[in-house]
Amino acid sequence: MESDLHAVVRLLAEKRWPFRMHATYDETIMRALNVFEAVNREVPFDGLRWWFDHAETISPGNIERVAALGGGVAIQNRMAFQGEYFVDRYGAELAQHAPPIRRMMAAGLPIGAGTDATRVASYNPWVSLEWLVTGRTVGGTGLYPAENRLDRTEALRRWTVGSAWFSGEEDRKGTIAPGQLADLAVLSADFFSVPDNEISRIESVLTMAGGRIVYAAEGLGRVEPIPVSPTWSPVEAFGGYTRPSPVSAA
Repeated sequence: MESDLHAVVRLLAEKRWPFRMHATYDETIMRALNVFEAVNREVPFDGLRWWFDHAETISPGNIERVAALGGGVAIQNRMAFQGEYFVDRYGAELAQHAPPIRRMMAAGLPIGAGTDATRVASYNPWVSLEWLVTGRTVGGTGLYPAENRLDRTEALRRWTVGSAWFSGEEDRKGTIAPGQLADLAVLSADFFSVPDNEISRIESVLTMAGGRIVYAAEGLGRVEPIPVSPTWSPVEAFGGYTRPSPVSAA
Protein backbone atom coordinates (compact mmCIF):
# COMPACT_ATOMS: atom_id res chain seq x y z
CA MET A 1 0.00 0.00 0.00
CA GLU A 2 2.69 2.48 1.00
CA SER A 3 4.59 2.49 -2.29
CA ASP A 4 1.45 2.89 -4.40
CA LEU A 5 0.10 5.62 -2.13
CA HIS A 6 3.42 7.46 -2.15
CA ALA A 7 3.37 7.75 -5.93
CA VAL A 8 -0.22 8.99 -5.97
CA VAL A 9 0.21 11.55 -3.18
CA ARG A 10 3.47 12.84 -4.62
CA LEU A 11 1.71 13.51 -7.94
CA LEU A 12 -1.12 15.29 -6.12
CA ALA A 13 1.36 17.43 -4.18
CA GLU A 14 3.29 18.30 -7.34
CA LYS A 15 0.09 19.34 -9.12
CA ARG A 16 -1.25 21.13 -5.99
CA TRP A 17 -4.44 19.10 -6.18
CA PRO A 18 -6.45 18.82 -2.93
CA PHE A 19 -7.10 15.25 -1.85
CA ARG A 20 -8.99 13.22 0.71
CA MET A 21 -8.59 9.73 2.10
CA HIS A 22 -11.27 7.63 3.76
CA ALA A 23 -9.84 6.05 6.92
CA THR A 24 -11.83 4.82 9.89
CA TYR A 25 -9.20 3.27 12.12
CA ASP A 26 -6.06 4.74 13.63
CA GLU A 27 -3.97 1.90 12.24
CA THR A 28 -4.79 2.96 8.67
CA ILE A 29 -4.32 6.63 9.49
CA MET A 30 -0.86 5.94 10.90
CA ARG A 31 0.25 4.12 7.76
CA ALA A 32 -1.10 6.90 5.56
CA LEU A 33 0.57 9.61 7.63
CA ASN A 34 3.91 7.84 7.29
CA VAL A 35 3.53 8.22 3.54
CA PHE A 36 2.25 11.79 3.68
CA GLU A 37 5.19 12.88 5.83
CA ALA A 38 7.65 11.22 3.46
CA VAL A 39 6.08 12.99 0.47
CA ASN A 40 6.07 16.27 2.39
CA ARG A 41 9.84 16.01 2.82
CA GLU A 42 10.21 15.65 -0.96
CA VAL A 43 7.42 17.98 -2.14
CA PRO A 44 6.27 20.21 0.74
CA PHE A 45 2.50 20.31 1.20
CA ASP A 46 2.86 23.96 2.23
CA GLY A 47 -0.84 24.75 2.57
CA LEU A 48 -2.10 22.02 0.24
CA ARG A 49 -5.66 21.22 1.27
CA TRP A 50 -6.09 17.58 2.28
CA TRP A 51 -8.04 15.59 4.87
CA PHE A 52 -9.19 12.29 6.26
CA ASP A 53 -12.82 11.24 6.23
CA HIS A 54 -14.27 9.46 9.29
CA ALA A 55 -11.22 8.98 11.59
CA GLU A 56 -13.34 7.46 14.35
CA THR A 57 -10.43 5.96 16.30
CA ILE A 58 -7.67 8.47 15.48
CA SER A 59 -5.15 8.74 18.34
CA PRO A 60 -3.95 11.97 20.00
CA GLY A 61 -0.51 11.50 18.46
CA ASN A 62 -1.92 11.18 14.95
CA ILE A 63 -4.18 14.17 15.47
CA GLU A 64 -1.01 16.20 16.06
CA ARG A 65 0.59 14.76 12.94
CA VAL A 66 -2.43 15.73 10.84
CA ALA A 67 -2.25 19.25 12.28
CA ALA A 68 1.46 19.52 11.50
CA LEU A 69 0.76 18.72 7.84
CA GLY A 70 -2.11 21.22 7.63
CA GLY A 71 -4.79 18.57 7.19
CA GLY A 72 -8.37 18.36 8.40
CA VAL A 73 -10.96 15.73 9.27
CA ALA A 74 -14.45 15.39 7.79
CA ILE A 75 -16.61 13.55 10.29
CA GLN A 76 -19.76 11.68 9.33
CA ASN A 77 -22.60 10.42 11.50
CA ARG A 78 -21.93 6.77 10.83
CA MET A 79 -21.73 6.18 14.59
CA ALA A 80 -25.33 7.37 14.87
CA PHE A 81 -26.28 4.23 12.96
CA GLN A 82 -23.50 1.83 13.97
CA GLY A 83 -22.84 2.92 17.55
CA GLU A 84 -24.36 -0.17 19.15
CA TYR A 85 -22.28 -2.41 16.92
CA PHE A 86 -19.14 -0.44 17.78
CA VAL A 87 -19.83 -0.70 21.52
CA ASP A 88 -20.46 -4.42 21.23
CA ARG A 89 -17.21 -4.97 19.36
CA TYR A 90 -14.83 -2.47 20.96
CA GLY A 91 -16.45 -1.42 24.22
CA ALA A 92 -18.26 1.63 25.54
CA GLU A 93 -15.06 3.32 26.73
CA LEU A 94 -13.52 3.50 23.26
CA ALA A 95 -16.89 4.55 21.80
CA GLN A 96 -16.90 7.67 24.03
CA HIS A 97 -14.40 9.33 21.71
CA ALA A 98 -15.17 7.77 18.35
CA PRO A 99 -14.54 10.16 16.77
CA PRO A 100 -12.72 12.48 19.23
CA ILE A 101 -14.42 15.60 17.92
CA ARG A 102 -13.46 17.98 20.72
CA ARG A 103 -9.86 16.80 20.83
CA MET A 104 -9.45 17.38 17.10
CA MET A 105 -10.96 20.85 17.37
CA ALA A 106 -8.68 21.70 20.30
CA ALA A 107 -5.69 20.74 18.14
CA GLY A 108 -6.80 23.33 15.59
CA LEU A 109 -7.83 20.89 12.86
CA PRO A 110 -10.43 22.06 10.34
CA ILE A 111 -13.48 19.92 11.15
CA GLY A 112 -16.46 19.58 8.83
CA ALA A 113 -19.58 17.49 9.40
CA GLY A 114 -21.55 15.39 6.97
CA THR A 115 -23.59 12.22 6.58
CA ASP A 116 -21.47 10.12 4.19
CA ALA A 117 -24.54 10.03 1.97
CA THR A 118 -25.65 8.16 0.14
CA ARG A 119 -23.38 5.24 0.91
CA VAL A 120 -23.86 4.85 4.66
CA ALA A 121 -26.81 7.09 5.44
CA SER A 122 -29.24 9.50 3.87
CA TYR A 123 -28.24 13.09 3.14
CA ASN A 124 -30.56 14.40 5.91
CA PRO A 125 -28.38 16.82 7.94
CA TRP A 126 -30.69 16.89 10.96
CA VAL A 127 -29.93 13.31 11.97
CA SER A 128 -26.26 14.26 12.05
CA LEU A 129 -26.92 17.46 14.00
CA GLU A 130 -28.93 15.59 16.64
CA TRP A 131 -26.12 13.06 16.97
CA LEU A 132 -23.50 15.79 17.41
CA VAL A 133 -25.58 17.57 20.05
CA THR A 134 -26.90 14.60 22.04
CA GLY A 135 -24.17 12.04 21.51
CA ARG A 136 -26.85 9.40 21.00
CA THR A 137 -27.45 6.90 18.23
CA VAL A 138 -30.73 6.84 16.32
CA GLY A 139 -31.58 3.85 18.52
CA GLY A 140 -31.17 5.96 21.65
CA THR A 141 -27.86 4.61 22.93
CA GLY A 142 -25.75 7.29 24.60
CA LEU A 143 -22.21 7.23 23.24
CA TYR A 144 -20.44 10.45 24.20
CA PRO A 145 -19.90 12.21 27.51
CA ALA A 146 -20.52 15.97 27.63
CA GLU A 147 -16.87 16.75 26.88
CA ASN A 148 -17.12 15.10 23.45
CA ARG A 149 -20.45 16.63 22.42
CA LEU A 150 -21.10 19.95 20.69
CA ASP A 151 -23.56 22.67 21.58
CA ARG A 152 -26.06 23.54 18.87
CA THR A 153 -24.18 26.57 17.59
CA GLU A 154 -20.92 24.67 17.24
CA ALA A 155 -22.64 21.69 15.62
CA LEU A 156 -24.22 24.00 13.05
CA ARG A 157 -20.86 25.68 12.50
CA ARG A 158 -19.26 22.33 11.62
CA TRP A 159 -21.96 21.91 8.95
CA THR A 160 -21.56 25.38 7.49
CA VAL A 161 -18.36 27.39 7.68
CA GLY A 162 -16.51 24.32 8.96
CA SER A 163 -17.36 22.30 5.87
CA ALA A 164 -16.70 25.21 3.50
CA TRP A 165 -12.97 24.80 4.23
CA PHE A 166 -12.98 21.37 2.59
CA SER A 167 -14.24 22.64 -0.74
CA GLY A 168 -12.11 25.77 -0.57
CA GLU A 169 -15.21 27.97 -0.56
CA GLU A 170 -14.90 29.88 2.71
CA ASP A 171 -15.20 33.10 0.72
CA ARG A 172 -18.61 32.04 -0.69
CA LYS A 173 -20.28 29.67 1.75
CA GLY A 174 -20.83 29.07 5.42
CA THR A 175 -21.61 32.46 6.95
CA ILE A 176 -24.19 35.21 6.63
CA ALA A 177 -22.01 38.01 5.33
CA PRO A 178 -21.62 40.29 2.29
CA GLY A 179 -20.33 38.37 -0.70
CA GLN A 180 -21.55 34.99 0.56
CA LEU A 181 -24.17 32.93 -1.28
CA ALA A 182 -27.68 33.70 -0.05
CA ASP A 183 -29.32 30.28 -0.49
CA LEU A 184 -31.73 29.67 2.38
CA ALA A 185 -34.22 27.28 3.89
CA VAL A 186 -37.29 28.06 5.99
CA LEU A 187 -37.46 25.32 8.60
CA SER A 188 -40.37 23.51 10.20
CA ALA A 189 -38.99 24.24 13.70
CA ASP A 190 -36.35 26.32 15.45
CA PHE A 191 -33.15 24.29 15.65
CA PHE A 192 -32.03 26.23 18.72
CA SER A 193 -35.13 25.63 20.83
CA VAL A 194 -36.71 22.28 19.92
CA PRO A 195 -36.14 19.39 22.36
CA ASP A 196 -33.01 17.40 21.65
CA ASN A 197 -34.89 14.37 20.38
CA GLU A 198 -36.80 16.46 17.84
CA ILE A 199 -33.79 17.92 16.02
CA SER A 200 -33.73 15.00 13.59
CA ARG A 201 -37.37 15.68 12.66
CA ILE A 202 -36.71 19.17 11.34
CA GLU A 203 -37.28 19.64 7.62
CA SER A 204 -37.47 22.49 5.15
CA VAL A 205 -40.85 23.92 4.25
CA LEU A 206 -39.33 26.28 1.67
CA THR A 207 -35.89 26.21 0.06
CA MET A 208 -34.28 28.86 -2.14
CA ALA A 209 -31.14 28.39 -4.24
CA GLY A 210 -29.73 30.96 -6.62
CA GLY A 211 -32.66 33.26 -5.88
CA ARG A 212 -35.23 30.67 -6.99
CA ILE A 213 -37.67 28.64 -4.91
CA VAL A 214 -36.59 25.07 -5.59
CA TYR A 215 -38.83 23.42 -3.00
CA ALA A 216 -41.96 24.51 -1.16
CA ALA A 217 -44.55 22.80 0.96
CA GLU A 218 -48.01 22.85 -0.58
CA GLY A 219 -49.29 26.36 -1.11
CA LEU A 220 -46.10 28.19 -0.11
CA GLY A 221 -44.78 29.20 -3.52
CA ARG A 222 -44.17 28.39 -7.15
CA VAL A 223 -41.39 25.84 -7.42
CA GLU A 224 -38.60 25.70 -10.01
CA PRO A 225 -37.07 22.31 -9.17
CA ILE A 226 -33.37 21.72 -9.73
CA PRO A 227 -31.97 18.43 -11.05
CA VAL A 228 -30.92 15.78 -8.57
CA SER A 229 -27.16 15.92 -8.06
CA PRO A 230 -25.32 13.65 -8.44
CA THR A 231 -27.44 12.04 -11.12
CA TRP A 232 -26.73 8.55 -9.77
CA SER A 233 -28.21 9.41 -6.36
CA PRO A 234 -30.95 6.99 -5.24
CA VAL A 235 -33.12 10.07 -4.69
CA GLU A 236 -33.56 10.32 -8.45
CA ALA A 237 -35.32 6.96 -8.54
CA PHE A 238 -36.75 6.52 -5.08
CA GLY A 239 -37.63 9.99 -3.85
CA GLY A 240 -36.39 11.64 -0.70
CA TYR A 241 -37.41 13.91 2.11
CA THR A 242 -38.97 16.41 -0.25
CA ARG A 243 -41.20 14.29 -2.44
CA PRO A 244 -42.90 10.88 -2.43
CA SER A 245 -41.26 7.98 -4.14
CA PRO A 246 -42.57 7.46 -7.67
CA VAL A 247 -41.89 3.76 -7.22
CA SER A 248 -44.06 3.42 -4.11
CA ALA A 249 -46.70 5.69 -5.64
CA ALA A 250 -46.96 3.34 -8.57
